[in-house]
Amino acid sequence: MKKKGPVKKNKEQPREPKKKRALGRGLDALFPEMSRADAAGGDYFYCDLDVISSNRFQPRSRFSEEELAALAESIKKEGVIQPVIVRKTDTGYELVAGERRLRAARLAGLSQVPVVVRDISDQQHLVYSIVENVQREDLNPLEEAQGYHMLVNTFGFSQEEVAAAVGKNRSTVANMLRLRNLPDPIKERITDGSISTGHARALLAAKTPQQQNTIFQAILAKGLSVRQAEAMVKAPDKAGSSSSAGPLKKPAPADAAHFADMTESLARIFGTRVRIQRKGKRGKIEIEFYSDADLDRVLELLLNI
Repeated sequence: MKKKGPVKKNKEQPREPKKKRALGRGLDALFPEMSRADAAGGDYFYCDLDVISSNRFQPRSRFSEEELAALAESIKKEGVIQPVIVRKTDTGYELVAGERRLRAARLAGLSQVPVVVRDISDQQHLVYSIVENVQREDLNPLEEAQGYHMLVNTFGFSQEEVAAAVGKNRSTVANMLRLRNLPDPIKERITDGSISTGHARALLAAKTPQQQNTIFQAILAKGLSVRQAEAMVKAPDKAGSSSSAGPLKKPAPADAAHFADMTESLARIFGTRVRIQRKGKRGKIEIEFYSDADLDRVLELLLNI
């Protein structure tokens, strides 16, 4: 049964929409009302394109013109098969999901598209937008990181809640968030695909900005693999270990493994590089931060422990 909408319906009807994949392993628990609405199928109606505003929570900033052109050609022949999802605003509707279809429909010269209306909050809107793109692998790593950052900073999500919403583990979310701390030249190369997320993680482990830039340039010039980049980051530690028999006590093998486990656990908790140094029965823990905002994030985590 089609629901009457505020605009005139086309004579042609869209095909029965395919069922969507589950948004995220934990999204059903976070927003059960959205899952129930999707499961119910939802009625659609044809809506004028000029009353649908763009998705202001869209984490994706780049769309392939070639892919949009191909989709537009398909739409010219078959129409928009699956309705886009919108929510009501004071002046019309705001897009929630289906931006590629909406852009391609405009490119194809359509004046209307089938829509399904959802009554959702800003928070749900952002999660929905991120998950749709993450599942389709439409986001580059920095767009994904920016989406997670919005969930944390704008809506107060913990990293665990972000991980639950998008169906990833917390350490993956933490590592993605750290990408935002990289220098702009490195971020540009991540965006254009010149270096991978693995390379970026290796660069985040660099001990100084100078070392980071040296390894970054080597990745570009020599086509280093991720393992080779990681080896370059670790090389200074190996070189300096034999000559640093100074005041820091070298841990016994069992202690070293224990400290390595603790260091890794702390790095996952704080989403940044952590070092544990021991001197006799005493020692220190160093937690790195890369900006004022990052420092505030680390301090908040410490205060909540």
